[in-house]
Amino acid sequence: MNAFLQRVHQLDTLAFMWLHVTKRFPYRRTVRWISRCGDGPLYATIALALIAFDVPQSETFLFMGLCCYALDVSLYLVLKNAIKRDRPAVKIDVFESWITPSDQFSFPSGHTAAAFVFAYLILAFFPAFALAAYVLACLIGMSRVLLGVHYPSDIVAGAALGTGCAMLGGIMYTGLIG
Repeated sequence: MNAFLQRVHQLDTLAFMWLHVTKRFPYRRTVRWISRCGDGPLYATIALALIAFDVPQSETFLFMGLCCYALDVSLYLVLKNAIKRDRPAVKIDVFESWITPSDQFSFPSGHTAAAFVFAYLILAFFPAFALAAYVLACLIGMSRVLLGVHYPSDIVAGAALGTGCAMLGGIMYTGLIG
């Protein structure tokens, strides 16, 4: 690891540990619930509800979303398995996460990436709800740090990945369909 990446990791670890000084506060249940919002079923439920209520553009929202998520998951898996950054509980001896993560590595955050794909799609199709979608995306990212399964930079990378995949996926979808 070069000097720059070592410094980034040191700062990341300091920020992570600072956040966990407040571990005794009773927000664990709320943070877990917020994190679960980023598991995926919520996004599908919203897309299907939009179709069920015959909301204009809802089918395009669903199919473009599937295209964006396919791109996001593909790049996420490539990056996660190429970078192989250990999770905080593995690297920090005195720390134990509040949940068991779904995979071994932390960079980038897949929950955050998916949340930002969804927020971007909401911005593109239903801009009146964009602020709420982006607030939820940020909360999902923060919850992953507070639960101890990600460093702050994992969240930033996940947000960038999700936004980039949503933008590129939208262009690809439009090129294929339109």
